[in-house]
Amino acid sequence: MSAIPAEFSGVTAVTKANVYFDGKVVSHSILFPDGSKKTLGLIYPGDFHFGTAKAERMEIVAGDCVVKLDGSDAKTSYTGGQYFDVPASSGFDISVGQGICEYICSFLD
Repeated sequence: MSAIPAEFSGVTAVTKANVYFDGKVVSHSILFPDGSKKTLGLIYPGDFHFGTAKAERMEIVAGDCVVKLDGSDAKTSYTGGQYFDVPASSGFDISVGQGICEYICSFLD
């Protein structure tokens, strides 16, 4: 497993936040010179479902979560330094029990 990046250089940060679930999930988009996009976010305690249009990689920067991919009964725990991939046109349930889960979401082609 590759190391989770600590910073990104030469990017454009979008200042308007993406706010979901009454502020329990908040992210900011960063845009790269090659046209790719990532979001950097926080997930507060709770249970949430996200749908995906494009395939995504969710890298956990800090904190803990439990994830169940759509179409699977398996629940997997993730902690800082780990990641999971979500197929396009799919989704996942994510649960945070305590504290804050920090993540980087990369949109894959």
